[in-house]
Amino acid sequence: MINEPKDRVLVALDFDTADDALALAQQLAGKVGGVKVGLELVNAAGFDIFARLQDAGIDRIFYDAKFHDIPNTVAGAIRAATKRGVWMVNVHTSGGKAMMEAARDAAHATSETPPLLIGVTVLTSIDQLTLASDLRVTGPVSKHVSHLAALAQEAGLDGVVSSPLELDAIRATCGPDFVTVIPGIRPAGVGAQDQKRIATPATAVAAGAHYLVVGRAITAAADPVAATDAIVAEIAAI
Repeated sequence: MINEPKDRVLVALDFDTADDALALAQQLAGKVGGVKVGLELVNAAGFDIFARLQDAGIDRIFYDAKFHDIPNTVAGAIRAATKRGVWMVNVHTSGGKAMMEAARDAAHATSETPPLLIGVTVLTSIDQLTLASDLRVTGPVSKHVSHLAALAQEAGLDGVVSSPLELDAIRATCGPDFVTVIPGIRPAGVGAQDQKRIATPATAVAAGAHYLVVGRAITAAADPVAATDAIVAEIAAI
């Protein structure tokens, strides 16, 4: 649920130690809507990082697992993740409709309050040239993203991850209530790094984004709290 501008911001704890992740999470507790725990942190710190974050007062954890396997395996992984009390978890939409349906069924069977189940469409590090040359997907990125978003919606997922540039296409295909989780957020003056499809916080929210995943714009800032406050203020001004 989004009640305040800060609720839209999910800070990506992309660290290689639990101590660094916990230190930043504690600094930003109450200033953001939640945190994202991805593959780097889980593999570095172990799965008890979820409990440690919860003990530190973080009650909204987005587990950026990006599960992508046969339906039975993904269902088992979702059951395990749900038992850890995560608020949101994702799978790759390119795993297909049957895989996503298995993930949905597993999430709902495991908990009376299942996590938001989100489908990853096209990674923000992939541009039009990469999509065509490496993945052999023809046509515009936005068309492929909207197709995958529609597939996720048909499978019963709560929403999708996409770049901010595809928000209009997703809203046109899936409606305004289908949850959109948007990485590739770069405030003015912050470099793109390895992201290729990016936007500012204000642009993404104005286009209909529900949640913004913000990593290096906060984690690499000289003052992460001030950087967070500036992003929240930018969102509040929309």
